[in-house]
Amino acid sequence: MIKVNLDIMLLKRKMTVIELADKVGITQANISILKNNRAKAIRFSTLEKICQVLECQPGDILEFTKE
Repeated sequence: MIKVNLDIMLLKRKMTVIELADKVGITQANISILKNNRAKAIRFSTLEKICQVLECQPGDILEFTKE
């Protein structure tokens, strides 16, 4: 299972879902879907933008865990 740790990165960067959505250029609903681990997929272009905005690596956001 791939776990999305977006909430942790948002806390570390003191940023809200609204701010991230505006800076990345996607809807707040899509950020919430990612944040709540309900996403089935993510485009590399979206992941790249999130990493640029949060100044992090993909591995800071995505984590593999055994179910």
